[in-house]
Amino acid sequence: MKITTIGIDLAKTVLQVHGVDKHGKAGLKKQLKRKDVLSFFANLEPCLIGMEACGSAHYWARKLSALGHTVGLMAPQFVKPYVKTNKNDRNDAEAICEAVARPNMRFVAVKTAPMQAVLALHRARQGFVKARTAQGNQIRGLLAEFGIVIAKGIGHIAKRLPEILEDGDNGLPGMMRELLQRLGANLKDMDKQVGELERQIVLWHRENEASRKLEAIAGIGPLTASAMVATLGDAKSFKNARQVPAWLGMVPRHDGTGGKVTLGAISKRGDVYLRTMLIHGARSVVAHIDERKPDQADEWLKKLLARRNKNVAAVALAAKNARIAWALLAHERSYQHDYVVTRKAA
Repeated sequence: MKITTIGIDLAKTVLQVHGVDKHGKAGLKKQLKRKDVLSFFANLEPCLIGMEACGSAHYWARKLSALGHTVGLMAPQFVKPYVKTNKNDRNDAEAICEAVARPNMRFVAVKTAPMQAVLALHRARQGFVKARTAQGNQIRGLLAEFGIVIAKGIGHIAKRLPEILEDGDNGLPGMMRELLQRLGANLKDMDKQVGELERQIVLWHRENEASRKLEAIAGIGPLTASAMVATLGDAKSFKNARQVPAWLGMVPRHDGTGGKVTLGAISKRGDVYLRTMLIHGARSVVAHIDERKPDQADEWLKKLLARRNKNVAAVALAAKNARIAWALLAHERSYQHDYVVTRKAA
């Protein structure tokens, strides 16, 4: 029996494999240890392999593609409807095998190793930022118990903490001063880690031509541009520009029946980190719209602000920036703020 389609349920040590022939008849049900996976597929004729886009999926996709197989990564929520009866590894592999062969299935672009590396820098930086914020809030809360209030913001803590430690009349016990000194040193170290990771990301951004193109868009800086390039991967995997903001969850959620469709708030699906970066960048543009040099893009934004509030305008601008970024990457163009779309006559 010639196996044409295979579904793999990924795991840390043991992977479940389910394969079918061109008629859909099951001919392969096997568990593979991690060390045996590549040798098994190296001896198999090229076929279509499906996997869920989860941990280690991009690694296996690159390895199996190098062996001549066609690999399709799918979001887990698209595979779940194909799971029959109880959930286990064998049923999951069978569901993946069935889902990957569907003609209307949506696939995730396989990321290269350099893309995963720069995204790892982003994730590490995000973790340090969260930890730094939590540490700052803890210091502020502990000091409030002794009647010392510090304004919000990491900068205020770094500025006020040395003064508080040197003030001998504020009533802080010696043990508390030692603790605050320790917490302050930890906060400073995390701030240093964030700065070093940002420098590494900016260095990668300067060496990447596609990332530098996106920086020209108002509301997109080096961090957002590098995250956009690394997350999108092959921009041509998206059919058109509208699919990108929908993929990032920046379009209204639809709810309708009987031909009547109601639009709600944005769906907030997809990559939370990238969506947050795009929206924060758009908020900065909205906040400083009057200080910028006038151009065609700002005229559109000003008209939008005249009839919608700033939050709606920021999300709309973020979605527009995502569409522009796709156009630059997919068509290999440079950004032009005065670009006018010209449509061919029918």
